[in-house]
Amino acid sequence: MAVKVQLALDFLDLDRALKVAGQARKYVDLIEAGTPLIKSEGLNAVREIRKNFPGKVIVADMKVMDAGRVEVEAAAKAGADIVDVLGHASEATIKECVEAARNFNCKICVDLISCDNPVEKALWVQNLGADIVAVHTSIDDQMKAKTPFKNVREVSSKVSIPVAAAGGLNSESVVDAVKAGAGIVIVGGAITKAKNPGVAAKDIKDAVQKMKPVKTTLFKRTGDVKKILGKVSASNVSDAMHRGGALDGIKPVGTGYRAYGLAVTVSSCPGDWAKPVEAIDEAKKGDVLVITTGGVGPAVWGELATQSAIKKRISAVVVDGAVRDSDEIRALGFPVYSRIICPNAGEPKGRGKINIPIKVGDILIRPGDWVLCDGDGVVVVPQEKAVEIVNRAQDVLEKENRIREEIKEGSSLGKVTHLLKWEKDK
Repeated sequence: MAVKVQLALDFLDLDRALKVAGQARKYVDLIEAGTPLIKSEGLNAVREIRKNFPGKVIVADMKVMDAGRVEVEAAAKAGADIVDVLGHASEATIKECVEAARNFNCKICVDLISCDNPVEKALWVQNLGADIVAVHTSIDDQMKAKTPFKNVREVSSKVSIPVAAAGGLNSESVVDAVKAGAGIVIVGGAITKAKNPGVAAKDIKDAVQKMKPVKTTLFKRTGDVKKILGKVSASNVSDAMHRGGALDGIKPVGTGYRAYGLAVTVSSCPGDWAKPVEAIDEAKKGDVLVITTGGVGPAVWGELATQSAIKKRISAVVVDGAVRDSDEIRALGFPVYSRIICPNAGEPKGRGKINIPIKVGDILIRPGDWVLCDGDGVVVVPQEKAVEIVNRAQDVLEKENRIREEIKEGSSLGKVTHLLKWEKDK
């Protein structure tokens, strides 16, 4: 049986979902009203998708956990051909879902998201009458670079019902999903966040039919922090950190800067430039020096220190304090950021320490944390959460790319994001 492509419409706003589905319809077999869409728009989302795409198999990702008969019946009456139920639901609930589905001529897909023993659970729900089982890596787990392929392989080797694979699939990884045994590949962001959803859907379909990956630069979740930092902006990272991580008041000395690397931290006294300069020799290629003097002058960094940092191939220098020689630093083009620019320095007395935890404003920075600098300023990513945060930052970038295209097509930011609809009541 040919592998089927399922488009997951995980939007909050129905008009945007329908627009993307319309562009992708030629290359997908199933169209899913995603959980966020159903929670936001209700079962009217299913009705509208059914009305607009009468020839497609319609999936309602209800994630049923209780009241199986009521929810399946409602989704089926709204036009769903398949209703999703959580594998964590009780035996009674899953049985009710199956019986309701039989009565209303639809199918049940059991989602194994976050199930501890997916093979055991898949066999169990198959025996209860499930029509499809979905091996699903959650969005939050995707941000930690987790994939569904191992579980797909194990589950598909044990069950006789179709296995769907979901969780960050793109035009490259759908081939891995099919090789692992998936009969349905569920694709969301790689289509819904693409600049051209129709082209993206075609790439997915071609990859599945020809079993040959179609290269993509986005829609990948990886443990390679440095690679992702090369794509995203400081703004993307701050958004990923719930608008956090930014070093307030720290600004670029010049323009056109972009740098990232691991933090080498320096704590020094105002005007004492000994430890900041010594830290240049401690740093490795690609590191970012982050220096604090408590946010005050005199300067602890200048043109000669910058020349040394360039020779050492350090990525950037961030000073929570003062720098001088700003014209010369700008001419060098090396990324230097500071709170203050002034002409006067202090004397090198050697008071301070290198590679200890420091604070810039409210932000704690430790040696080995990731630092990203660009024209907007500086953000710091805690090392223990770096993989998750940079993957979320890339997700922000991808969503912005889609919004930008919708604006270019004649909409506006306010209309695309439905600002009035989502304003919080006072």
